[in-house]
Amino acid sequence: MTNRRIAVVVKGYPRLSETFIAQEILALEQRGLNLEIWSLRHPTERAVHPMHKAIKARVSYLPEYLYEEPMRVLRGALWSLRQKGFGRTIKAFWRDLKRDLTANRVRRLGQAFAMARELPAEVQHLHVHYLHTPASVVRYAALLTGRTWTFSAHAKDIWTTPDWEKREKMAEALWGVTCTAQGAEHLRSLSWPEHVSLVYHGLDLSRFPTPPESRPARDGSDPLDPLRIVSIGRAVAKKGFGDLIQALASLPQDLHWRFVHVGGGELLNSLKKQAQDAGMANRVIFLGSKPQPEIVALLREADLFVLPSKEAKSGDRDGLPNVIMEAASQGLAIVATDFAGIPEFIRSGVEGELVPPGDWAALSNALNLLARDPDRREALGAAAYARLRQEFSMEGGIDGLEARFRSLTDAPKREPERV
Repeated sequence: MTNRRIAVVVKGYPRLSETFIAQEILALEQRGLNLEIWSLRHPTERAVHPMHKAIKARVSYLPEYLYEEPMRVLRGALWSLRQKGFGRTIKAFWRDLKRDLTANRVRRLGQAFAMARELPAEVQHLHVHYLHTPASVVRYAALLTGRTWTFSAHAKDIWTTPDWEKREKMAEALWGVTCTAQGAEHLRSLSWPEHVSLVYHGLDLSRFPTPPESRPARDGSDPLDPLRIVSIGRAVAKKGFGDLIQALASLPQDLHWRFVHVGGGELLNSLKKQAQDAGMANRVIFLGSKPQPEIVALLREADLFVLPSKEAKSGDRDGLPNVIMEAASQGLAIVATDFAGIPEFIRSGVEGELVPPGDWAALSNALNLLARDPDRREALGAAAYARLRQEFSMEGGIDGLEARFRSLTDAPKREPERV
């Protein structure tokens, strides 16, 4: 194992909603890569996934708000003033600030000052998840120290970051990867095609039990044994849960069902009120955030998984949500929207049923038809599981990332610039 390390920079760590990042870090670590984690934010959730406990990488937290650690930021700024890259960094920062005059820009520079000063000499390369705020911090830190950097772009960071900013960051990064064909096409249009690669997160199937051998043939006709519908995701606009509550409220009266939602989020209280106003409070359960073992248990007990993703007014959208693949890992029938990266995995009528985003009536109809047809649900779930195993396992993506990172850590050592 090389002593040279890669710093993996994330917005927050650990986060229950970002299993794809933890999965990647753990897999690369298990293959012998020497990593450390730098987070822009402290954790906000008490629970963690088993993956987080298995990760051995050291975690460093940058000042979340500059005023909370003023001396740390000041030491970083004074140190940065003496670096050869300071002029290039301030020039890049000033160009950014003129186009986006916000306090957040200043915070990114302050975090970069602290990070650049505190990075161990053994860290020769930075890899950042998300092309918006975290990549700004990494870009400035790389300019200050002469280190190389790369990025993983995902969803919100692709669709809500200005094109000028993405273009300039990609021009300075060695390379980047993203997790949907739609995202890759967009980023390649702003850069040169070979600079951005499509790398699906996939799913580490070793972390999941095999699907249940069989499920009860519920068809929604028995009020004592209602159909079990489940969804997982943060209660934010792009997940479309408001459409789902409306779709559930429109299901025929003779169909007996229960719905469970897992996840936190800013819209959780409004969703609860929407369900209550629709007279469904006794059928709809909001569990909040849960660790993965509890989520898997819920998926195994469910009959139907649903995720009605759509574009938020802010432009935010999903990539290929990991929860779709997690549902497939348990052979669960899936209803989702024909949007973002979802149809790259789910082909409508083959591995699941897709409806137009934002169309609650079509969503309600799809739920109603599958609720009454356990044989159809079984066939769709089996097809989704087969596609997951054959084309969306984690190994292929990790193979490619490992090779890329090894080419950096095994290269001749490049000393960070000092005065």
